[in-house]
Amino acid sequence: MSFSMNILYRGENGNAAAFAREMQESGIAERIRKFRGCLGYEYFISLSDPETVLLIDRWEDQEALDTYHASPVMAEVAALREKYDLHMKAERFIPADMPSGDRSFIRE
Repeated sequence: MSFSMNILYRGENGNAAAFAREMQESGIAERIRKFRGCLGYEYFISLSDPETVLLIDRWEDQEALDTYHASPVMAEVAALREKYDLHMKAERFIPADMPSGDRSFIRE
């Protein structure tokens, strides 16, 4: 079963945004996107809190995420988190069918 992870990275003095930029510019984010079972991996910068960055990554199943977590790439990510002294909060979301009443608010 596929699922999404929302990870909020919080830092000081622009460190969370600098981390996300380095993840992108160094090619680490792109390497993660190429992992088997990675369905999406994107960073978003908060407009209301510039010290917070949101990562939404989506995975085909837990095995795919576990493989990524055990990889050398994960060690690179952990090193960058330390470099920028980031703190994290993680949430997992499992897709569910949207109730028909909610669909009326979605423009596709």
